[in-house]
Amino acid sequence: QIQLVESGGGSVQAGGSLKLSCAASGRTLSNHVMGWFRQAPGKEREFVAAIRWSGGTYYADSVKGRFAVSRDNAKNTGYLQMNSLKPEDTALYYCACRSNYYSASAGNYDYWGQGTQVTVSS
Repeated sequence: QIQLVESGGGSVQAGGSLKLSCAASGRTLSNHVMGWFRQAPGKEREFVAAIRWSGGTYYADSVKGRFAVSRDNAKNTGYLQMNSLKPEDTALYYCACRSNYYSASAGNYDYWGQGTQVTVSS
């Protein structure tokens, strides 16, 4: 079992930045993928970005060039750096984890954090 705890959400004005963290416990991440998803009220959960612990990053077109994923092996923690935030980025952000292969589908992830709210005002 892997437990995930997100932090770093908050409220910012458009153009601002936030950095989300996702701390994993219960197992040392190695051959895993950490994905970031978001869900706005009334909308489906959507893929934002992902990082393979062994290397490789993936981004949704809507965030490419503005968001960046990274990881700290020593801390067993993943990060989502969000720059140039827009009001349409407002959502509850989740991190999730699965083994081996990258996927942009939320249904393919086995472990989920509780979510952290990001609100961007215009």
